[in-house]
Amino acid sequence: MKNQICDGNTINHTPTVDVKSGEAILIGNLVGVALGDVAANTEGTFVPTGVFDLPKVAADDIGQGTQVYLKADGNITTTASGNALAGKAWAAAGNPSDTVWVKVNA
Repeated sequence: MKNQICDGNTINHTPTVDVKSGEAILIGNLVGVALGDVAANTEGTFVPTGVFDLPKVAADDIGQGTQVYLKADGNITTTASGNALAGKAWAAAGNPSDTVWVKVNA
């Protein structure tokens, strides 16, 4: 196939803030999880597919398969208003858990 650019498992991006390895950020409307630490204004590699253990709003009771959203502070929530679609909860994460497994961009 002559027209494939890449396999789509990673994406390079230059964030405007420091991003720690494993941290989820928005790249336009796409959620990417940093493959390693990325300094602000430096190109890094992000993963836009797969399931990741991400920090969540502790009080949220998230059921398996629930649509979840990424807040500006990097936490996952069930609140859509003012937040970006992150994907679906791969496993349930009740109140007061600190993390949830998320299939990003699902």
